Amino acid sequence: MAVFFEFEADFVDSLRCIPMQVRYKLDTSGIKLKLSDWNNMTQAEREALVELPCDTESEIQSYQENLQQLILERTGTSPAKLPIEPYPAWMNASTVPASLQEKAQEIGVTLTLEQWETLTPLQRFALIKLSRSGHENRNFPLAMAEFHLVNSQ
Repeated sequence: MAVFFEFEADFVDSLRCIPMQVRYKLDTSGIKLKLSDWNNMTQAEREALVELPCDTESEIQSYQENLQQLILERTGTSPAKLPIEPYPAWMNASTVPASLQEKAQEIGVTLTLEQWETLTPLQRFALIKLSRSGHENRNFPLAMAEFHLVNSQ
């Protein structure tokens, strides 16, 4: 089932940007998808990439093959491959990444291990991606609030 976050609401209907759940699948399957390539796809193709499962080894391989073929058909070039982390930080509920903790502190929040443990892997993935340096971070505070990680004043 498709999971969209509230901080993505401004583009979810049109899918003009790559939603977090697809970005999660890209990292899981080791495929680099440029926004320009995403925008060359039809709405139905984008929706299929949202809906296709990408959890088991066979699903990951199928997702990877489907996406590679789709990008090749739409752009005439094969997509770049990304290294697949065997145990990515978002799957580790027992350690809050230091870079994420630093980003949270920039907005006056201390993220506790107990809070981190309650998040889903997709939520942890989103926070890690939104906290990266060089990333457009305006959605980071929105995600922190959406995931109930900011104390109400």
